[in-house]
Amino acid sequence: MPELPEVETTRRGIEPYLKGQKIRAITVRQPKLRWPVSEELSSMAGVVICSVERRGKYLLLKTEQGTVLVHLGMSGSLRILQKDEPPLFHDHVDVQLTSGQVLRYTDPRRFGAWLWTDEPAEEHKLIASLGPEPLSDDFDIEYLWQRSRGKKCPIKTFIMDSHVVVGVGNIYANEALFNAGIHPTRLAGKVSKKRYALLLQCIKDVLARAIEQGGTTLKDFVGGDGKPGYFKQELQVYGRAEEPCLVCDRPLREIRLGQRSTVFCKFCQT
Repeated sequence: MPELPEVETTRRGIEPYLKGQKIRAITVRQPKLRWPVSEELSSMAGVVICSVERRGKYLLLKTEQGTVLVHLGMSGSLRILQKDEPPLFHDHVDVQLTSGQVLRYTDPRRFGAWLWTDEPAEEHKLIASLGPEPLSDDFDIEYLWQRSRGKKCPIKTFIMDSHVVVGVGNIYANEALFNAGIHPTRLAGKVSKKRYALLLQCIKDVLARAIEQGGTTLKDFVGGDGKPGYFKQELQVYGRAEEPCLVCDRPLREIRLGQRSTVFCKFCQT
């Protein structure tokens, strides 16, 4: 699934082609995604895209009339193409621009979303309850420490909760916990403030590095330019179960937490 670095990579890739451009038409070939594609999209001819923003894993195509909310789901991607590029079977939505280019949405599993709101996007029900952005100043040690008090869930589950902080998906939670030396099953409420301060910095660092590398391509993800992400080469634990730990050289272990693959070193993470 595209996580925050992949979505931010996509945003940066498509923004130069969309910002300030007028929509010629929006073509919906498959309206049955995770939720039905909003019918309002069919009447957006002549609307100008003012900005391309991101909140959590949602891309926000903002106009003066309202906002298109786009979620890439499990396998979705967005690419900028020329208007004469023929669509393939899994190409479900085209945003045709007066520049002659097309923003094309591809989603083999159809778990993504294309929704419209004419209210402030921040007040939409899918966004209003989200936690702070992990790379923002709002995500600091006092906030994280207070939110963790009394929590009896594993710390990995805690930092992956989008109501606590957005965008710390499975790949990056594995990596951040390894870098901080914290065992993923340790109860969130039992971790010291000092260790939370280290974890906070590790979360910010790993996400920032992943964005610089264009995200992580494991199978489906490509950025707005059609290129894969290269952070996979920097993964220290995710996807490396039974391989030697890069610190102590002992085999990494894999368990399931919240139905997600969790890889860690039982000697380096306590």
